[in-house]
Amino acid sequence: MSAMTLQKIRFRSGLWEGRIETAPRADARPQIVVRYLDREVEGVTLEAAEAPGSWALTIPVPSEAIGDGVQSFVIIDAETDTKIGDFTLIAGEPLADDLRAEVELLRAELDMLKRAFRRHCLETT
Repeated sequence: MSAMTLQKIRFRSGLWEGRIETAPRADARPQIVVRYLDREVEGVTLEAAEAPGSWALTIPVPSEAIGDGVQSFVIIDAETDTKIGDFTLIAGEPLADDLRAEVELLRAELDMLKRAFRRHCLETT
């Protein structure tokens, strides 16, 4: 389980910004991976913030993710392969009580679990 917490700061001009707080090793730089459609998002930056153990996370939303439909991004602690957060973009005509965002998020988490299970199987054989 990841000891990190993630807090959204803002989303504007195609950049999702948040703050990561670390617990056990405040001086160690977290290893963060952001996935969209089971691919790693390029251009993610992580910079030390003013408070010890606090990191500023910036995620550029790829242009191919901007369009009609539901797009889910999963933020992962790469050291533990644990999800620490996510965000979803919905464009077009959203329906009332739309479950598409939830289904997309479940798909992204299932992909993460499949990778972890495959790695576990390789390590135990």
